[in-house]
Amino acid sequence: MDSVNEWVLAGGDVLWTWIVLPVVVILGVYFTVRSGVVQFRLIPEMFRTLTDKTPRDADGVPQSVSAFQAFTISAASRVGVGNIAGVGTAIAIGGPGAIFWMWLMAFVGGASSFVESTLGQLFKVRDQDGFRGGPAYYMERGLRARWMGILFAIVLIICFPFAFSSLQANTISATVASTISPDGAPGWVAWAVGLVLAALTGLVVFGGVRRIASVTQAVVPLMALLYLLLGLVIVAMNITRLPEVFASIFTEAFGVNEVVGATLGMIVLTGVKRGMFSNEAGLGSAPNAGASAAVTHPVKQGLVQTLGVYFDTFLICSITAFIILVSNPDLENATRGIGLTQHAIVSNLGAWSSVLLSVIIFLLAFSSILGNYYYGESNIEFITRRRSALSVYRVLVVVAIFVGSVASSDLIWNTADGIMGIMALINLVAIALLSGVAFRLLRDYTRQRRAGRNPVFTRELLPDVGGIECWEDELSVTGPLDLATLRHEAEKHRDHLHQQGERHETH
Repeated sequence: MDSVNEWVLAGGDVLWTWIVLPVVVILGVYFTVRSGVVQFRLIPEMFRTLTDKTPRDADGVPQSVSAFQAFTISAASRVGVGNIAGVGTAIAIGGPGAIFWMWLMAFVGGASSFVESTLGQLFKVRDQDGFRGGPAYYMERGLRARWMGILFAIVLIICFPFAFSSLQANTISATVASTISPDGAPGWVAWAVGLVLAALTGLVVFGGVRRIASVTQAVVPLMALLYLLLGLVIVAMNITRLPEVFASIFTEAFGVNEVVGATLGMIVLTGVKRGMFSNEAGLGSAPNAGASAAVTHPVKQGLVQTLGVYFDTFLICSITAFIILVSNPDLENATRGIGLTQHAIVSNLGAWSSVLLSVIIFLLAFSSILGNYYYGESNIEFITRRRSALSVYRVLVVVAIFVGSVASSDLIWNTADGIMGIMALINLVAIALLSGVAFRLLRDYTRQRRAGRNPVFTRELLPDVGGIECWEDELSVTGPLDLATLRHEAEKHRDHLHQQGERHETH
């Protein structure tokens, strides 16, 4: 098993160092420049669109999940053990400097997240629960490359509902075991945790996307608030060390006073890998959730999912980093995974906090399992519409949760890293080829906002782009509105175009 783990680790390092990392950085910078730094410039719009009302059908029923529910589904997948165990692993391997590169990756990756989620909305399709879509769909419909979509779908299914969810289950199991007995819990504990997790997962996933959305809508805000409060208490207890922590993050980011012999390359690579595992920017996962939302313009979900990147990294990951670093950890002998974070919390708050952390870890990881499951379901339905395939998939997910609870954490981490790199490459190539369409949508959205409109997109605005199934007309996009409202919006749009024509004639 050790030789397999070493082989997987070596292969993953080569992939990330020489292929994935350069592509991620180059495209992230390119998207940032081409979009006019959309990930910073439109932050107020991100919050505004998050609370948009859900368009309804002719019977007054919501067309699909809301923008906020889609945000919580993606946040459920993003906010998980990557924010606690993953950040601890990053610091153990690359020292405090890895956090700087995690932050920088989140900002640059925000532009990539905007592009992929906007495209996911544009090329979404209808299903029995509302809408579904994601990279596989814009590869098939935007690039006319179904083979590429199938390849991506297969890699995603292996990566998220199986590898990543197994990792979430493994972290829950390890946390519960150490809470019961810090010196080593009996072997039956992991099996018991696995059985409970598998049963709970089955109860939710067999209920469809709307049940998943209702669960994540309740759990995600609760778990985030609980964890942030815990972190703020620990930071406040060690407030005098905060300037020193910030100094170490920035100075050691560039190889000054490296910890545990970490080279600059290792620090950067660790920060980027752990950052992408946590916030998923450019990875191709969030568009699957973003496409499920009913909104009036594709750009709205692009903005909402970019906000999700910031929520994940700048809030949840950062508070984990501060919890660890203000506790003055021994990084030379630090273990990877949840141990570093758990030790920091217990050393500050006492043994009772280990129980609280177990509850938080459970909420974080279980919601991630649900988000990961939905990503897989959307891609199973892309490959085949046979209901039997979906049933088999659901059973296999439940089994993977149980197996992950009792498996080796190192092998799961390294396998997930390698698969994530392959998945990111496929998606980044696709969004690079389709990015021009996303930027045209951004210009249309900005123009409508400047005209004082609530932006509405219909597919005749992109007559040269094929493969767009939804977005037939304004009424189908917005749902039944008051006739006076429709007339008012139309008059405002007509007046704006008339004013543009007058200015053009003057010039």
